[in-house]
Amino acid sequence: MNETLPPTRTKAFEARLKKRYAAEKRFKMLGLSAIVFSIAVLLFLLATMTINGIGGFQRAELKVPIDFPAMGLSLNGAVEDQTEAERRLSGQGLREVVQFSAEEALGEDAAQHLNSEAWRLVAHDIYEEPGMLQRQEEIWLPASESLASAFAGDGQTDLQPLAKDLEERGVLADRFDVGFLSRADATDPQLVGIWGALKGSMLTMLVTLLLAFPIGVLAALYLEEYAPKNRWTDVIEVSINNLAAVPSIIFGLLGMAVFLAIFPSFRSAPLIGGMTLALMTMPVIVISGRNAIKAVPPSIRNGALAVGASPVQVVFHHVLPLALPGILTGTIIGMARALGETAPLLLIGMRAFVATPPSGFTDNATVLPMQIFLWSDEIDRGFVERTSAAIIVLLVFLLLMNGIAIYLRNRFEKKW
Repeated sequence: MNETLPPTRTKAFEARLKKRYAAEKRFKMLGLSAIVFSIAVLLFLLATMTINGIGGFQRAELKVPIDFPAMGLSLNGAVEDQTEAERRLSGQGLREVVQFSAEEALGEDAAQHLNSEAWRLVAHDIYEEPGMLQRQEEIWLPASESLASAFAGDGQTDLQPLAKDLEERGVLADRFDVGFLSRADATDPQLVGIWGALKGSMLTMLVTLLLAFPIGVLAALYLEEYAPKNRWTDVIEVSINNLAAVPSIIFGLLGMAVFLAIFPSFRSAPLIGGMTLALMTMPVIVISGRNAIKAVPPSIRNGALAVGASPVQVVFHHVLPLALPGILTGTIIGMARALGETAPLLLIGMRAFVATPPSGFTDNATVLPMQIFLWSDEIDRGFVERTSAAIIVLLVFLLLMNGIAIYLRNRFEKKW
């Protein structure tokens, strides 16, 4: 007698299968939507910063023709540096020569709105190329802050007709400010630069990396490979995990209480800033380092011991090279966080106005996030545009720093 078998795909089974496929499809769509949304936010941020920051890389400049041979200026003999060149040219009346040439070419009213430091730029050009003194030159020099604001549509409305007239004559224009990347901070938005803060960030990050990376890696190696498993190591592990979540301003208080007490004369120096940020970065490196070391298969250790390697050789010749890509990943995250911090640096005095780029780790300095914070607090439109330009410089510096770290991570990555 033939017995009828029950069907393998009932209606209830088909309904459950359809429901499961629908849930998987929704999950994929949600994941794709999250990625698209993240990319859209990133593109919006980059586009906004780029549009607002383009003006920050420009400044309003006036074209001033100067007949140097007729003015009788000279720079004979050896000149040690730019400061000496400025002093000698100033003694020969360079400031008056520039002002007279501006009045002749632009008119007395317009010449009054030539930036007061314009003659120093002329002196710098002469120092770089002394042959200028033998010919007539047309030099673009920065306008005053008031004329630049009027030219941008802000500031004094009574100067806007003058700015429009100068623009129509072709002697007033927004030009790319090369010096923005080579100057330090100033009180005039026409004369500010980002190099002082950028160099301060480089020096501070270098100190942070030199302190946090080796100490963090060695601590991770000890805790994972050598430390006994007891109550004290458990307390250390919990403490490190808690330190990674402590607000950054706490590290600033610690730096102010400890480092400034030991080195009171190095306030607002990259050395103190780097030491403070190293305290904040070290727990992240330790945690990521331990996870990377733990991910190395035990067979690597056993194989190395089997061929006669010592425990130290196993760690430094086999385990550490294989864990290095993961350690570098944690280092990238920690350094990126440190680069954007302002709260710890506020407490150790890196909020200072620094008109000269630091020449070493113990000179007064500020950093890019702090410079952005200071400029954003200004009401002048020129500083608003400079702030956006500084943000672009910070993002480019961050991308370059992360790009180098990612290259090193991929370079040392090994497969087993």
